[in-house]
Amino acid sequence: MTGVSAHEPLDPTRVLAELLSRPSAEGVLENALAYAATLLGGNVNGYAVVRRGQDKVAAVFGYPRSLIGTALSGPWAAMRPRVLSDGSSELYEANAPELHKVLDAAGMRDVPLSLVVPVSDRGRTLGALVLDRTNADPISPTQQEAVARWATAVAPILGMLDARDDWQQAARQVSSAVVEAIESQDFDGLGHSAAVADASMKIGRSLGLSSRELEELWFAATLHDLGKIHGEQGHALVGANFLQNVPHLAEAQKAIRHHHERWDGQGEPDKLAGEDIPLYARILAVANAYVRTGDLERVQAQAGKGLDPRVVNALHKALEKAAS
Repeated sequence: MTGVSAHEPLDPTRVLAELLSRPSAEGVLENALAYAATLLGGNVNGYAVVRRGQDKVAAVFGYPRSLIGTALSGPWAAMRPRVLSDGSSELYEANAPELHKVLDAAGMRDVPLSLVVPVSDRGRTLGALVLDRTNADPISPTQQEAVARWATAVAPILGMLDARDDWQQAARQVSSAVVEAIESQDFDGLGHSAAVADASMKIGRSLGLSSRELEELWFAATLHDLGKIHGEQGHALVGANFLQNVPHLAEAQKAIRHHHERWDGQGEPDKLAGEDIPLYARILAVANAYVRTGDLERVQAQAGKGLDPRVVNALHKALEKAAS
């Protein structure tokens, strides 16, 4: 997996960026394992098993990539969360002796403790994440629950990788889940990004944006405060950096970077003015102002000062249409 090591801590925003940039089952599962390892406090190797007729290793974290594609039986068969106090014993017992050499070469013989978390979506079993401790630290019920919630958040993607529309739907689900988790933990704004996204969609439609443009605007609005996981200071730049390796969201990245610019050039980070500010950023600024104040007149008072008059007018028209 690009840029991720078994001992490098991750946060959910980086995992989200990787998921958005790598729409493949292996990419999704590698990143799911990486973040699950951080939820357990590190000192973890892991592998993901998918069920496609025969259970096979589809991704690894900390273990050699040569394991990928290996058909295995194991303690995930019952597809329920389990903490295995005897580590890899069940794994070895469930597989033929000729596979033991493969497992030994991967360093699985002396695993002291394992966590097995099933991955399922809408009642359909997709596979499991297996997290192996590399030391004797216990796995608490709180950690187990956190990994289970994470598996639930990423599961919808695995069943939606065959078509672009399904992938976008899954990407939206994970984006919303990650943003909601950050909002609830790090600042008093639960639901803020969803409200900004809703207002941005109204403005975008009023301005006549295409469906593809609206799609990217939605990601920009939903993720605009992503950088706040690392604090308020400079969060727009931090949030934009999370999307630097997601080329199909390049305009969303610009919007996140510049959504604190002002129409009069007195904003940040680059003091852009007027139409030099990317359109999506101008839309976000208006939507953000409306969500925060709940007062169209206060927003209109900023037209030509902090906010783009054309975009403010588009918001006005959209609200009038919704009320009619």
